[in-house]
Amino acid sequence: MKRFYLLLLTATIALGSIGCCSQKRSAESELSFSQLMEQSSPEQIEAWYNGASRLDEEYTKAHAEELRQQKKLLVFDLDGTLSNHRCPMPEESRALLDALGKRYHLVMCGAGNVARVFNQMGEYPIDLVGNYGMMQAKVENGKLVVTKQIVADIDKEFFLRETNRLREKYGYTEYAGEPIEWHPSGMVTFALLGTKAAKEEKLTFDPDRAKRRVMYPEVLEVFKDYTVFIGGSTSFDIVAKQYNKYDAAMEYAKAHGYTKEQVLFMGDDMGDGGGDSHIRLGGMDYIHVLDYTKIPEMLAFLLE
Repeated sequence: MKRFYLLLLTATIALGSIGCCSQKRSAESELSFSQLMEQSSPEQIEAWYNGASRLDEEYTKAHAEELRQQKKLLVFDLDGTLSNHRCPMPEESRALLDALGKRYHLVMCGAGNVARVFNQMGEYPIDLVGNYGMMQAKVENGKLVVTKQIVADIDKEFFLRETNRLREKYGYTEYAGEPIEWHPSGMVTFALLGTKAAKEEKLTFDPDRAKRRVMYPEVLEVFKDYTVFIGGSTSFDIVAKQYNKYDAAMEYAKAHGYTKEQVLFMGDDMGDGGGDSHIRLGGMDYIHVLDYTKIPEMLAFLLE
């Protein structure tokens, strides 16, 4: 229970469900994730922690017209949501984005750097937020143009020492390529199988994240001055404390004139420590995608 409470204190939470009063929600749109946590009651925290802002199939069917009128900005995760992990985005997802883009403002909000995400999407012309908000980019004349690049200082000696210790303790001393990916933004990816592991091996390594969840409490404690995500299919992503997808999505939304209640997020990794978990904990309305091949039918209600 103590760890549960401490984990919650590292997050900030606000409910974005449709029933909230507009005045409160407008105020919440101006708060960062950490500010939301500071101003939340224990009852609110418990509700948000349990996923009060998830819009399941029953809800979207019952409130389809209301949602079509309300939602203006659709925010997407990529891996596990629109494509398989580190695999090209399929034509079905591309067609879905084409159709949705005629009615809504779309943005991709990923864990990877914007160039990698852009290439994985087949150079799809969409605004991109990368590295949990440390990067932003747009597409002009088919070319990727980086519009934001945060560069955080990283103590590489500290990261190498501590990740090597964790490898030895949990048995991940053999890996392909490099043990860590150092992103230009300062994000660090602790790759358990290495940066050059075969795609097939990565996809079958830890699909339910059970192996990494065993390690997660200790990784969280070791890197307590950072935000730690159970990222991708075989790794942990570690970023400066203030970066997460909730704040990244809200920064983009506010810059384009949208409020929190006008945003709908689509992601697969909503569990504790997941790359999309701050969306759930922050109370932003979201669709939990359990199978990326089903997302066209899951979002069909937005196109009726």
